[in-house]
This record gives sequence, C-alpha cells and structure tokens, in this order.
Amino acid sequence: MASDDTDLTGTTDNPDAPAAGWNTNVPDTDVDAFEDVRPRLFGIAYRMLGSVAEAEDVVQDAWLRWQGTDRSVVRNPAAFLTTTTTRLAINAATSAHARRETYVGPWLPEPVDTAADPALGAERTEALGLAVLLLLEKLTPAERASYVLREAFDYSHREIADVLDISEVNARQVARRARERLDSERSAPVSPAEQRRLLESFVAAAQAGDLDGLERLLARDVVVRPDGGGEVHASRVELHGSARTVTFLDNILRKYWQDSTLRVVDANGGAALLVTSADGEPQALVALDASDEGIDHLFIQVSPSKLRQFAPVA
Repeated sequence: MASDDTDLTGTTDNPDAPAAGWNTNVPDTDVDAFEDVRPRLFGIAYRMLGSVAEAEDVVQDAWLRWQGTDRSVVRNPAAFLTTTTTRLAINAATSAHARRETYVGPWLPEPVDTAADPALGAERTEALGLAVLLLLEKLTPAERASYVLREAFDYSHREIADVLDISEVNARQVARRARERLDSERSAPVSPAEQRRLLESFVAAAQAGDLDGLERLLARDVVVRPDGGGEVHASRVELHGSARTVTFLDNILRKYWQDSTLRVVDANGGAALLVTSADGEPQALVALDASDEGIDHLFIQVSPSKLRQFAPVA
C-alpha cells in the first residue's frame, strides 16, 4: 500500500488511458514490480466482482496496461497498478451488473478455497465472506471500490481519493455511505468461532438426518439462497422461513446428498460445508451467515463452474 504522501496514481499520466502498445520485452525489475503486487490486485478485483475468472481477467488487463506504459515516468509501480486495477474492476463491475440482470435464478459469488491460499492478497479477511460479497452487489461500483480498499486493505481516505480521482472529502462521503448501506442490510454477525460452531452443528444434524436439530439452529426468518446458474437443477427463487427451509433441506439430503460426503472446509476466510460425490467431485458448497437469533442466511452454491476451486486435483 502506498504511503500517505504518495499519489496513488503513481505517475503524472492517467492509468485509464489506452496503452500506446504492448511491449512484451519487459525488464525483469518491472516484471518483479508487477508480481510483487499481483496478490493484492487479485484480492481487490475478486472482492469487487465475486468471480475468480473475472478477477483474473482484470489482473491480466492490468498487466497489459503495465506492459504498454512508459514505466520510466511511473514513480510508484504498486500505486499505479493498484489504481489501474481498481478502475478496471469498476468498469467490469458495471458490465457484470448488466449481465446478472438476466442470470438464471439467484446469483451468488464464486467461493474460493482460502485453505489453498489463492493469493487474495489481504492482510485480513474483511469483505471476503459470501454474505458481504453479496451485499457489495447492492453498492455502486465506486462505493464497492471504496469499501474494499478501506475495509480489506486499510487504505486511507486520501489514498482512496487518488484511486477514484475524487476529492478527499468526497472519498470520505463515499466510504461512509458504503458502510452505512451495508450495516443497514445486515444484522450484527456472530464471532467466527460461533459461526464455525453453528456450521459444525449444522453438518452433524444433516449427517444424522436430525430435522429438529436443524430447525433449532435456524432463525425464524432464515433465507436460503441457492445458485445453480442454469447449469444444474436448483431452485430459481430464494426460500424464506425455518419451516420451508427444513423441508427443502430434507428434500436435498434424501434425494441428492444421501450418498455424499459432507465435510467442513475453509472458504472465503471462514468455515463452509463442502458436499462431494463418491468420486470426490464437488456437488455443493454451503456457507452460512448468523446472528444472535441463529443461522439467518444459507448460501448454497451448486453451479459446477463456480465450484472449480474445490474440485480434486487431476
């Protein structure tokens, strides 16, 4: 991260400007400068887009910009690359939002296997959980960028102002508005330890077919959000309420997961339930969000293209 007295663009040129040409003969020092910040770049783009593939595309575009830039005028490579990536991600988020208006059924972010260290580049796991990533979709791209830079990477308001090319006063307003909108949409979450305890209890009850035990873990107005993306059979609407949720879980446990393996894994910086078939292929990843009332959100990812991170190594 740049220091407070450094212009986050890192240069007098505009990093949004089209590159003059692609120079593939990049000196090793400039390659190293890019590789040093690549984890951070991916971490920013992934949090803003909720998609590994889209985040990788943004980072690749940033690399192409870096290749085509007159790097002799770049005072701070890390700052330049961070700014370039963030602005590319803002553009990508606008396009992604339009595509998701025609998405088949509810949309969920693509989960990542944080136990395998996919180089998310964060000093902490803020803005990485599926519940927060989903809420970020309700913000404008600029608000999303401000929230990610501030909460996940501890950027100052001045640094965020440089990245977004706005005044520091405006940067503070954008950051405050983003935080207030997210806080208004979400109950106070329980601690990670309590969240893990609830998940482990959920897994134990599911394995035992204990429907009463499952219902006791749920908040009365729990919401289930499944994502099949039109690739596999899945509910195309959210389900609301503990009674309906238990009926839904009973159905999938008996029909689809009866012979499956259920185990707790590390996804997006927290505990999640991975459901795999007899040959180890991922069938679903279930994450939860909980408050003092119990589990109030269940996120069930069953889209095969979004479970690649958890597929067995060939």
